[in-house]
Amino acid sequence: MLHSESLKKNRDFQIVYQKGTSKANRYLVMYVLENRHGKNRLGISVSKKNGNSVVRHRITRLIRESYRLNEMKVNCGLDIVVIARPSVKDKGFFLVEKAFLDLAEKHHILLSEIPYDKKTSY
Repeated sequence: MLHSESLKKNRDFQIVYQKGTSKANRYLVMYVLENRHGKNRLGISVSKKNGNSVVRHRITRLIRESYRLNEMKVNCGLDIVVIARPSVKDKGFFLVEKAFLDLAEKHHILLSEIPYDKKTSY
């Protein structure tokens, strides 16, 4: 991730939950809050309701890869927390990526000069 870091501290997650805005679709929930850093910070939360540790880690990798591949389309200076819903458990990468981009579009954090082709509704 070129222009990003990870959110790791519970305190940082709590600030984003309390002060950020949230949008959701069938598979993911995304909280976004502007930060004073020049780069994005991404936090991913997958609860035990989603499955065992192997399943949770797979979901985390899918979300992180979705962000990494589309990082250049996202505005800078944001704290982004993505929460996986249990319905994402058995889904593939392309569906997770579409869900991520759908939420980014709902938050208006995608750069406007890069078009996003939305073929699936959530």
